[in-house]
Amino acid sequence: MTLKIAYFINQYPKVSHSFIRREIHALERQGFDILRIAARGWDGELADEEDRRERSRTRYLLQGGFPPLLWAVFRTLLTTPRCLFSALVLAIRMGRRADRPLPYHLAYLAEACYMLPWLNSFGATHVHAHFGTNSAEVVMLAQELGGPKYSFTAHGSETVDNAKFAGLGEKIRRSNFVIAVCSFGRGQLYRWVEQEHWPKIHVVHCGLEPAYFDSAPVPPPAQPRLICVARLSRGKGQMLLIEAANRLARKGIEFELVLAGDGEMRAALEELIARYGLARQVRITGWISSDRVREEILVARGLVLPSFAEGLPVVIMEAMALRRPVLTTYVGGIPELVRSGENGWLFPAGSIDELTTAMEDFLARSADELRTMGEAAYQRVVEQHSVDTEAAKLAVLFRTPFQ
Repeated sequence: MTLKIAYFINQYPKVSHSFIRREIHALERQGFDILRIAARGWDGELADEEDRRERSRTRYLLQGGFPPLLWAVFRTLLTTPRCLFSALVLAIRMGRRADRPLPYHLAYLAEACYMLPWLNSFGATHVHAHFGTNSAEVVMLAQELGGPKYSFTAHGSETVDNAKFAGLGEKIRRSNFVIAVCSFGRGQLYRWVEQEHWPKIHVVHCGLEPAYFDSAPVPPPAQPRLICVARLSRGKGQMLLIEAANRLARKGIEFELVLAGDGEMRAALEELIARYGLARQVRITGWISSDRVREEILVARGLVLPSFAEGLPVVIMEAMALRRPVLTTYVGGIPELVRSGENGWLFPAGSIDELTTAMEDFLARSADELRTMGEAAYQRVVEQHSVDTEAAKLAVLFRTPFQ
């Protein structure tokens, strides 16, 4: 019997959400029939052809505006008033001391009303959300309306920065199970719920497709090039990276730095690059496709990611799978994958001195040393981040009858 599972994401597809696409495809290879639902994403700019195909397979809650949502609430009032009242009470409770005011939570309830017929007509036995924020709340409210059981994957900042205001404890208690993408994330989730609920929290890593592991090794290039693949935002630490790059340039050290991504900090970064006269050494690509990310990593000697907070970034896995060492910070679940001196460099978040030292050490290494570290990186990520292996863990949870 083919199990029918629904996936709900706030925005899908998205450049930074390729790991969700990989997970869905891996579950489909294991025999699941998956309905994709998102709140937004029908009109976003996409660089990847696979993402464009995913968009054609996704249903969108907000594409028709608010009138369909209001009609869905009215229809639910007519057909299952008790369920609607119960879900309304829950939405109001979630709106107390939340990071967003009550009207947002009422909107989530309307989304749940609108989603429920889609779940029922598809025959979904379970709905899984990615991220423990509003996505998890919508599927929780859909369950309260009489929909299927739910689970969700918590990734990074929502487990630390605003867990209390996101109501993570309530979402965990009512869920069938919860996924953390690393052991650090699991520990953070433990903080927000009673110990009796800890057994329902599992670690399932984000994974990479077999193609990442099956490709022939590409030796490190001769050029002293580093790449940073991340949204250009305060939390990713690119401003510190430019400061460190300026120090290297003032020492006369040859290097190239590629910032692959885009975001709200781009203008500030471009201004800093111009101020330090680093236009020859530093390049910003904007959003690029998954294939282009792969190409950019392969023509670099290593990946640098000076983040201030993380769960466990997928791009670190991608770089390691391509046999490139990683320079990154001691935050979140990163030390569970990156081993300093073996397959990369780890340094304290926020330290320009330590970041500069790590970059200088990296740039001084020979091609043979980097090749050895890259091979260690490859072996490490193969052990922990094969998408089919990790999806199989998730499949067991979907198939296991919970009481």
